[in-house]
Amino acid sequence: MKNIAYFDCFSGIAGDMVLGALIDAGLDIKFLAKELKKLKLKGYELKKTKVRRGGLIGTKFSVIVKNGSQKHAHRSLCQIFKLIDKSSLDHNVKETAKKIFNNIGEVEAKIHGLYGKNDLELHELGDIDSIIDIVGTAIAFDKLDIEEAYSSPMHFGRTLVDTRHGVLPTPSPAALELLKGVPSKISNIEAELVTPTGAGILKTLVKSFGEMPQMKVSRIGHGAGTQELKELPNILRVMIGHKHAAFKKDRVFVIETNIDDMSPQHFEYLFEKLFKEGALDAYTTSIQMKKTRPAFKLTVLSAPAIFDKLCSLIFKETSTIGIRYHEQNRYKLDRETVKVDTGYGKVRIKLSRGPDDILTVSPEYEDCTRLARTKKVPLKTVYDAAKRAIEI
Repeated sequence: MKNIAYFDCFSGIAGDMVLGALIDAGLDIKFLAKELKKLKLKGYELKKTKVRRGGLIGTKFSVIVKNGSQKHAHRSLCQIFKLIDKSSLDHNVKETAKKIFNNIGEVEAKIHGLYGKNDLELHELGDIDSIIDIVGTAIAFDKLDIEEAYSSPMHFGRTLVDTRHGVLPTPSPAALELLKGVPSKISNIEAELVTPTGAGILKTLVKSFGEMPQMKVSRIGHGAGTQELKELPNILRVMIGHKHAAFKKDRVFVIETNIDDMSPQHFEYLFEKLFKEGALDAYTTSIQMKKTRPAFKLTVLSAPAIFDKLCSLIFKETSTIGIRYHEQNRYKLDRETVKVDTGYGKVRIKLSRGPDDILTVSPEYEDCTRLARTKKVPLKTVYDAAKRAIEI
């Protein structure tokens, strides 16, 4: 069974933090090292260490470049693609890594005013450790069978960083461009919380940004950043698991009003008009108001699109002079209506289905009562026959 992953970027994201978190979640660093050797890059070694960041312990992933000989090698996007293509890495890994680099390359070309994207030198992203971070992430996703990824909103810091393009503000232009449209906030933390590598990984691999999807978590990993931050733990948290069957959900308005000076007979007519206009539900509750006066609380559920129309109808058809309302989330089951032959006649049945084999079978009351009267049998007999007749 394929997995999904959720990146909790409360302290931003960087390439080494991604691999640290995935290693912490179960990726074997020996397997990673073996796969990365297929790139034919030399002069480095991988290292993982447990470190404390604030109140949390995480895995710090590092690429140790020997003698610094290839540490700052300038490579064009075309050269990086050739390096990946000539390797013996799995096809899926190659394609994922190239997509990440391509997304970063497009943004770098745009913000630096260059037209030949493939000839663009990626500077820091052409470094050996950045290549390891990106290709290593592709290897990790393939090995851990992560089919889909999701992320929290983005948390950027605010400072200046010295790059080979000169001094740049953070959020860095590349990271900001890559995550354009993503829900984000910029804090006063003086650090580069989101690197272009981390942003490129999210841009390429993440399906959506926001709340954690419904999932059964089986692994949790904490990837440590390089810096120690005063304000919060410099940690990237990743949760890996399976999708949990989710209910359908929507938003509804709950409309309420208390009525103590209207004949109860008028509610039947009101309900008829409310349902005709599209109300999702309507009901009354017996209540006591001041001076112990008996009254009714009218409650109506409305889709947002017809909320004003239903409020207007309530004012017109009742004696109320004030309405309360609030918006709520709602879970709901899939619904369909089928007809079955009971032996006494045709009966409509409402079927409501949901995850985890949830099924509700509701024979239509009016059909059952009509047949019970016509056939002169108990209502329960027709009702039970209808439930037996349904093919589930």
